Amino acid sequence: MNNAQKPWIAPLTSPTTSTITDSSQTSSVDESLMEPDTKKMSSGSRGTDPPRMSSLRASLAESETMPRTADSRGTDPPRMSSLEKTLVEPGTKEKTADSRGTDPPGINSLEKTLVEPETKVKTANSRGTDPPRKESLEESLVKPKTNQVEKSRTRESCNCGSPRKVSLENRQGETKTNQMERSWTSGSCSCDSPRKVSLEKRPVDPKTNQMEKSGTRGSSSSGSPRKESLEKSLVEPKTKQVESPKIASTGWVPQQKEALEKRLEPGAKPKCTCRHCQPSPKTPSEISEQKSPELFVEDSHDEEEVVNTHHYSQHDIEEEDPTLGRIFGVSGPVVNAEQMSGAAMYELVRVGHCQLVGEIIRLEGDMATIQVYEDTSGVSVGDPVFQTGKPLSVELGPGIMGSIFDGIQRPLRTINELTNSIYVPKGIDVPSLPRNIEYAFTPGQLKEGSLITGGDIYGSVFENSMMQHRLMLSPRCQGRIKWLAPAGNYSVDEKMIETEYNDEVTEHTMLQVWPVRKCRPSDDKLPSYAPLLTGQRVLDAFFPCVQGGTTAIPGAFGCGKTVISQSLSKYSNSDVIIYVGCGERGNEMSEVLRDFPQLEAEVNGTMESIMKRTALVANTSNMPVAAREASIYTGITLSEYFRDMGYHVSMMADSTSRWAEALREISGRLAEMPADAGYPAYLGARLASFYERAGLVKCLGSPERYGSVSIVGAVSPPGGDFSDPVTSATLSIVQVFWGLDKKLAQRKHFPSVNWLQSYSKYMRILDAYYEEINPEFTLLRAKAKQVLQEEDDLAEIVQLVGKSSLNETDKITLEVAKMLKDDFLQQNSYSTYDAYCPFYKTVGMLRNMMAFYDAANRAVENTAGDEARVTWGLIRTQAANVLYELSMMKFQDHKMGQVAMDEHMEKLHQKILTTFREIEDNAASY
Repeated sequence: MNNAQKPWIAPLTSPTTSTITDSSQTSSVDESLMEPDTKKMSSGSRGTDPPRMSSLRASLAESETMPRTADSRGTDPPRMSSLEKTLVEPGTKEKTADSRGTDPPGINSLEKTLVEPETKVKTANSRGTDPPRKESLEESLVKPKTNQVEKSRTRESCNCGSPRKVSLENRQGETKTNQMERSWTSGSCSCDSPRKVSLEKRPVDPKTNQMEKSGTRGSSSSGSPRKESLEKSLVEPKTKQVESPKIASTGWVPQQKEALEKRLEPGAKPKCTCRHCQPSPKTPSEISEQKSPELFVEDSHDEEEVVNTHHYSQHDIEEEDPTLGRIFGVSGPVVNAEQMSGAAMYELVRVGHCQLVGEIIRLEGDMATIQVYEDTSGVSVGDPVFQTGKPLSVELGPGIMGSIFDGIQRPLRTINELTNSIYVPKGIDVPSLPRNIEYAFTPGQLKEGSLITGGDIYGSVFENSMMQHRLMLSPRCQGRIKWLAPAGNYSVDEKMIETEYNDEVTEHTMLQVWPVRKCRPSDDKLPSYAPLLTGQRVLDAFFPCVQGGTTAIPGAFGCGKTVISQSLSKYSNSDVIIYVGCGERGNEMSEVLRDFPQLEAEVNGTMESIMKRTALVANTSNMPVAAREASIYTGITLSEYFRDMGYHVSMMADSTSRWAEALREISGRLAEMPADAGYPAYLGARLASFYERAGLVKCLGSPERYGSVSIVGAVSPPGGDFSDPVTSATLSIVQVFWGLDKKLAQRKHFPSVNWLQSYSKYMRILDAYYEEINPEFTLLRAKAKQVLQEEDDLAEIVQLVGKSSLNETDKITLEVAKMLKDDFLQQNSYSTYDAYCPFYKTVGMLRNMMAFYDAANRAVENTAGDEARVTWGLIRTQAANVLYELSMMKFQDHKMGQVAMDEHMEKLHQKILTTFREIEDNAASY
């Protein structure tokens, strides 16, 4: 049969092609089909049988214009026109990456492959290396299909240069059918080479021994292209080329689909998106396939392998809680977290699986720096960080008085009862105020239908015999009262009032939640006019503080800062005491808990425990460092809440130096630029923001009322050096300075307040108050200070020449100064008679001592020119009884009452005047 009798050869001849002649016959067609210049070896080729003649006729007879899709499963011989174009323009026609089988090339094709290896474009999934050896190619043509899978398939690199290695399991001895049934993965890069395809187990037709049609790319085990795949490739429109089974099965987002279309467009430059070059997207189907690792071949370069290195897929992250971050690093109490987009400064977060309480102090992009208020031992990288969307806040309501909290207002007594431990468990979450206690509610003057605004008092509850807790509407609320609870017993979380504003009804309970770093608003801030009486004579007489003032008590270790702070808490004229133990020893807080319940104060004729008006915030030195800062803000927020009720509140912070040290440690871990002694540059600003929340205010709402917050901060400079940065910054803010002297403490002179270094800037403000109490007090105080100053000036002269060389006036000054220091300034805080000295007793004692000083000087001056003049020796002899009674004034118990005390002091005053009158008369008689 010649060429003329071969109708299927005629259409292939072309006058313009010199390489295809009439004598080519089928072998030349076979050679043109496998021309290496124009064809890529398919990724899944395992050697196939020559196509059937009927398949070749069908491919030539069917439509010439149908495009070849990317999903074709095997190819038919192309037309001669296509072959001519391919031979003339090599490299322009490429076989799709998904073809899984081709006709075996002829000997001519093998020879051309060996001669022109540089024109062959090797795909990412081809098995072998360039250039192929002739022997291996011939072996591939002769070797049975079932034996091809026995050799391990290894590729050293991808088209894009990414290293990878694919190792398939040993499949020796497997039958042809089992090879196609077994799921396998051809590893490839995601650039222009075929992507990895996971084949699922599919049934095999027992008649044809071929795998049923599926979305996988490959040929049947017999090596012949499947009819269904050929029909689909000829009929399917061209636009379906980008709709690969990968997209259909995984449901990628449109952006990813467009990127894939762009990559598959003709002429598009391949861009590798493998794990080594660029992370590929993760899909839910890959997550489901991840549960069956036996379906995948170990390939360090494949896309699906990337899923195994992640805990969450793209689908999971989209449905994941957006308020969940991840720990990036841990440095003591400072934790760095990522994926914190949407977080805010000073937002409360829960860190780790134990949900430790933390606060965001820095934000950089989606990275957040968190200071944790609990022990961070056990926290590891990758642990979750839960955002709350709320700042660090405290609960305000009945139940605060008599309680003891830690730095973040967790009730220590309740935790001890629940855990039966002396330590606070990590991550424990207990309500700050008890929910199981009911309080007797008494409505106020407001009724249903009345207008109400922030700060208005709508009722009160009986908290204890010393505290009438006034219930106020939150400063951020207003409206018209729609419902008000009747008188009865209610807990703190029960609804007490309903307000309506702009057609919106809001329910309110006794409980208010307020951020600790935000000041509670007030109507007006006023100058103070009343002193803060402490019960300490040196403080009340010489360096007074006002209600609403700020005071600093710097002193070295052992000078008595804590004793003064506790004395203020016990005996001051404040209505509410908030004692904050910030970084001090635990035994000091235990001493407060032991002593305060035993101390009593007279209220309405009855003696009540001091603890009923006191709240303790304990953050001792063995607790986390970061919580020291929170304890200061917690204490001042509690103080402002009671101030808004119209009470005078005193807050004792012991000590602010420990708070500053916590700031220094946190600042160091944040790698901030240090200032003096390593403290942060914003130390002064933080101290000012704390002390400026003190003051006397006109409270919001009605009825009209006034309240104040007085802050007394203890400072612990190292070695008693007042030039310490914390002390210097504090003294530039506060108005009263009670400086403690180490030398006085060593001489057992307590309170060890240095009367020469201390000062108060409130003296002029309090002159009006002193004029009403005792008009002589201002002059007496000035005279006493003058005596002490003169005594200090004479001390150096006495050391040089001795006391006997001084004149009589100087001798009187020295003796009266000694009397002031020993009997007036010195005070025993552990005695029942002198632990607390009321102001009227202080005035009476100072008045008698200054009367003795004036009478002695007057007697000396009046007899200066006489021969029988009065000397200090004479005064000491004849006025010995008076000197003894002056030294015994402090032993008079204040419980005797003000009237009896005033009578006793007046009697002694008259005795002093009478004694010196007699001394002058006796001197004149001589």
